[in-house]
Amino acid sequence: MVILQKKIVGLSEAALERFVLAARRAAGLKGTVNLLVTSSAAVQSLNQKFRGKNQATDVLSFPAPLSELDHVSGLAGDIAISADIAMQNALRLGHGPAQEVKILALHGILHLAGFDHERDNGRMARKETSLRDKLGLPSGLIERASLSARSAVRRRSRKASVRRSA
Repeated sequence: MVILQKKIVGLSEAALERFVLAARRAAGLKGTVNLLVTSSAAVQSLNQKFRGKNQATDVLSFPAPLSELDHVSGLAGDIAISADIAMQNALRLGHGPAQEVKILALHGILHLAGFDHERDNGRMARKETSLRDKLGLPSGLIERASLSARSAVRRRSRKASVRRSA
């Protein structure tokens, strides 16, 4: 089920539902996914309640508990996306907000499938890049974070070089 509490230009609930199904299948994720696109305030509230972090974030994933009930219901988990942050990212990165929501949905789906980019030595990044290409999406979250970190290191290195030569 997809709920667009905050509308995204160029993206309907039906189109996002079709994308989620394709991404779920491509990721090998069994079970259904509930996806909520909402405000940063709502995502911040969820982040505080379930993760103890009082800040908005772009995407949250909540895998379904592995219980008998979930096997019967077929639920893989829930994803919440901040439409506000998605729109900011899209503007900053030069692609449409609909694509950004799909990038965030794919990232959340991979988390529901058991991937964890903080602990898997690049396994999730490789999978996300492969699926992003397969699904026709621009650069993904992990790739952007990696590029951003490398750029920051280069900037610090250039500043240090300038200070040493001065």
